[in-house]
Amino acid sequence: MGAGSSLGFGHFLAESDPVIKTLLVILALMSAISWYLIVMKGISQIVRQRRSAKFLAFFWSATSLEAVQNELTVHGVNEPFGHLTAHSLHAQAHHERYGVAKLEEAGSQQEFLTRTIKKVLDEETTALENGLTMLATVGATAPFIGLFGTVWGVYHALVAIGMTGSGMLDKVAGPVGEALIMTGIGLAVALPAVMGYNWLTRSNRVLTAKLDAFAFELLTFLSMGQSLGGGARKAGGGVVPLAAVK
Repeated sequence: MGAGSSLGFGHFLAESDPVIKTLLVILALMSAISWYLIVMKGISQIVRQRRSAKFLAFFWSATSLEAVQNELTVHGVNEPFGHLTAHSLHAQAHHERYGVAKLEEAGSQQEFLTRTIKKVLDEETTALENGLTMLATVGATAPFIGLFGTVWGVYHALVAIGMTGSGMLDKVAGPVGEALIMTGIGLAVALPAVMGYNWLTRSNRVLTAKLDAFAFELLTFLSMGQSLGGGARKAGGGVVPLAAVK
C-alpha cells in the first residue's frame, strides 16, 4: 500500500532519466510559447478589430478622401484598413506628381495603385499569420513528444521489471501507468495550441476578407478620378461628393 501510494507525478519525475526530463522541459517551453502567442495575438486581434471598426465608421462617413487623408496624417495609422488607405492615397499622389520615375512605378496610375494595394494586402496577411506556424507546430508535435516519452518510460520500466524477475501486476501497472503521464502532458500542451490556432486562423480569414472587399472599394474610388480635394470628377467637369460614389 505504501509503495502504491508513492506512485504519481512526483515519483515519476524523481525517478525519470535525463531523456524524460529533457522532453518535459521541451514540452514546458512549447506550452509557454503557445500560451504567449495565443494571449498576445488574441489581444492584438481584439484591439485591431475595434480600431478597424472605428476607422471604417469614419471612412464611410467622411465627405472626401482629403478628410480621410487629414485624419490619417494627424492621428497616424494603427490598423490594417488605415494602413491600406494611407499607402493608396500616397501612391496616387506620388504618381500624379512624379509620374513614372522608377521601374516600380511603371504603368498607368491604376496599375501602380493596384500593385501598391496588393503589396499592402500581402504585408497585412503576413503580419496576421506571424506566429501561427509555431502554434501549428506545437499542436502537431506535442502529442508525439509525449508519446515518445511514454514509450521510453515503458521500455525502461519493463527492463527494470525483467531484471528483478517479478512479473506481478502491481509491479508492472505502476511504472507503466506513470509512463503514460508523458502522453497526457503532450496532449495538454497540444490541445490549447490547436484550439488557439483554429480561432486565430478563422479570425484572420474574416478580417482578410473584409480587407479585400475594402481594397476593391478604395481602388474603385481612386480609379474613378477621386481627387484628394474631395469629389469624383464627372464627365462634364462637375464634382460628385464621396458619399454619392457607391
